[in-house]
Amino acid sequence: MATTHQTATASLQEQARRHLWMHFSRMGAYDDAHEIPIITRGDGCYVWDEHGKRYLDGLSALFCVNIGHGRHDVAQAGADQAKELGFFTTWSYAHPRAIELAARIARLAPGDLNRVFFTSGGGESVESAIKLVRHYHKLTGHPNKTKIIARETAYHGTTLGALAATGITNLRQPYEPFTPGGCHVANTNLYRLAPGYGAENLAEAFARRIEFEGPDTVAAVIAEPVQNAGGCLTPPDGYFQRLREICDEHDVLLISDEVICSWGRLGEYFGAERYGYQPDLITTAKGLTSSYAPMGAVIATDRVMEPFLQGSASFAHGFTWGGHPMCAAVAMANLDVFEHEGILENVREHEPAFRAMLESLRDLPIVGDVRGAGYFQAIELVKDRETRQTFSAEESETLLRGFLSGALFERGLICRADDRGDPVIQLAPPLIAGPEQFAEIEAVLRPVLEEASARMLG
Repeated sequence: MATTHQTATASLQEQARRHLWMHFSRMGAYDDAHEIPIITRGDGCYVWDEHGKRYLDGLSALFCVNIGHGRHDVAQAGADQAKELGFFTTWSYAHPRAIELAARIARLAPGDLNRVFFTSGGGESVESAIKLVRHYHKLTGHPNKTKIIARETAYHGTTLGALAATGITNLRQPYEPFTPGGCHVANTNLYRLAPGYGAENLAEAFARRIEFEGPDTVAAVIAEPVQNAGGCLTPPDGYFQRLREICDEHDVLLISDEVICSWGRLGEYFGAERYGYQPDLITTAKGLTSSYAPMGAVIATDRVMEPFLQGSASFAHGFTWGGHPMCAAVAMANLDVFEHEGILENVREHEPAFRAMLESLRDLPIVGDVRGAGYFQAIELVKDRETRQTFSAEESETLLRGFLSGALFERGLICRADDRGDPVIQLAPPLIAGPEQFAEIEAVLRPVLEEASARMLG
């Protein structure tokens, strides 16, 4: 154990390397020659590190600071709430802020998604939804309906239940065995459809998998409106409408995982609205508070809630901080910003310019595809644009972690260079961004991708 004096006098870098275990991080990569990036403050679309260097936050921290950084009024709502009621549980009790927020979410959610079960974040929301659909089917006389069908490469969280739905092999393997029942079908990567496999087959893959597993064993389908892992994979026309029909045919619930895609990321409060479908449950978090406080939720239809209103039935599940009054107050203030400052309207107005800027990079030989929706876009990087040949695992490591991540950050742009599918760069700026920020992004992306092309393609 370090002494108090040592801890007090050590630099932030030293303390971080000695004590802070960062998430999804190669901790061995940091030493005296390789600093941990330490972000100390933020304002609008920008953040600053401990050395005072400014960065354009092209990822909204982690797809979540939707209204931008530095909104003291939103943070103040939590502090003001603490003066009245700092905390009380929603286990068999209620308090005003949780009630008001649940009612507001229900008003904004599509259709009869009127019941809100609060969590502390996105993974907890997915975990809760998985437990909920299993319990629902037991209460409605179908106890064998336990399986969840998800999509390949999809990320749905890291708890053992959510990990069963996550479709990323290297995230799953270290923790097997986990909750049984996770099944997977092809995702909607339209850039890499197998020869002869039309986009119209993608939704039908769910029907075939449900029939293969046995409809009496399948509880739910879970899918993001735009799939994050793999690089902002958008659905083809009619995809979710057909998926809704398939679920109805087999008494399977449809979970729209909107931890990222809700609260304006796609230009609507919910991604299901963007693509015109009605889910049975929505999982959400991140932008609900613009991450000024940790909070998530499962939003369920009246039909899903109904069996839990009968007799002594109870959803025997919960989290200490689900519906925390301070978090709920922050969420209400965040939604006030959406309502009063035209956040959705800004995304809708400027999405074409954002996309046009990214499309302009197609002249670079390393750029294979540009895809996404709203302020949630990706560029897929390729070895050969004509054949769509991708990079090997070793080449991808060299490209993304050996060059791109560091080069983009050094030039003042925070984004994601990811290869959970094929290598991509993802951009998801705060929803207040506009043409000025798009120009800054291009000013960094273009020269860095030009150098990447020279390094990797010769």
